[in-house]
Amino acid sequence: MKEQKAFQDYYADDVAHCYGCGRLNEYGHQIKSYWDGEESVAHFTPEPYHTAVPGYVYGGLIASLIDCHSTGTAAAAAYRAAGQEMGTEPSFRFLTASLHVDYLKPTPLVPLELRGRVKEIKGRKVVISSTLSANGAVCATGEVVAVQVPEEFMARLLAK
Repeated sequence: MKEQKAFQDYYADDVAHCYGCGRLNEYGHQIKSYWDGEESVAHFTPEPYHTAVPGYVYGGLIASLIDCHSTGTAAAAAYRAAGQEMGTEPSFRFLTASLHVDYLKPTPLVPLELRGRVKEIKGRKVVISSTLSANGAVCATGEVVAVQVPEEFMARLLAK
């Protein structure tokens, strides 16, 4: 059986260094997002050094996870909307235009689940609504407005 590739595994090497989702950033989180029906899902296990206060995750990590999971979901959604397989040309890569996070309750230092839903696709803009849960309880919600990186900018990056 063929192993499913994560959305982030399709990013070209020259744009796969993001601290949150870049597979080539050995110091980063390297999150992996996948389709689960109409939602996207990712799992991340925080380390003890991701602490705000003993036993709880710091908010910057939560924001980073929501951000990178959402931009990955935006790319996958753009491919779906275009009727293209991920990794085909033209390439879709998204950056964050806006990130809003609501912290609903303290997030314990346990394995976390992120879920994303496409709220809107309009031109080069994709809006993703995400949740971050611990032990089955939603601890944070977020909304990301992601914008597609223009093809000419991607071409310049990949030509370097």
